[in-house]
Amino acid sequence: MEDKSAGRTDQASVASPRRAPTQQRSRERVERMLAAASALIAEQGSDAMRMGEVAERAGVSIGSLYQFFPDKRAIVWALAERHTAESQACIASALKDVSDAEGLKRAFSELVDIYYRLFLAEPVMRDIWSGTQADKALRELELADSRANAEFLVAVLKRLRPGADAIALETTAFLVWQMGETAMRLAISVDREEGDRLVAAYKRMALRELVGE
Repeated sequence: MEDKSAGRTDQASVASPRRAPTQQRSRERVERMLAAASALIAEQGSDAMRMGEVAERAGVSIGSLYQFFPDKRAIVWALAERHTAESQACIASALKDVSDAEGLKRAFSELVDIYYRLFLAEPVMRDIWSGTQADKALRELELADSRANAEFLVAVLKRLRPGADAIALETTAFLVWQMGETAMRLAISVDREEGDRLVAAYKRMALRELVGE
């Protein structure tokens, strides 16, 4: 039987460039480092952030920082991984009990609104998005995230259209999520009024494809 997943990028196969902490004290130290990096990125962007500044704000030595994060890219990667895990949990929770078209419309619209508000409020996430465009490995992580999120949507579509072609549903779901990433990126790059219109238009287009409206 042909493996339908061949050629896909599985999120677990995208290797992280950082060392994962194993002890509780180390995990707490890493949390301080990431919190410091997030604050600095929010203030000045990742390009201007310096490793020494991260260490100083986190209250750790530069050697301790480099022990877990060899460079700024590793820090951005860790923040992206965190966002990915949180977003997947949110999407899975919102879609797990959807059983009809009205429920899908409501859950999908709410998820889009949540993401839009998040990225308007979180400069760190905008910086990560910007970084994915120039970093092939981060781009692979983003694609793996879209595929994982699409699977939650596919599960709903299969419940709503039990006789539909599974490959067609997978293609539609993946395209809808990836177009959502693009739509959000565009919406936060223009003024708020236009951004609101773009997000509303994306929801209408996506829902027409998903539920025929």
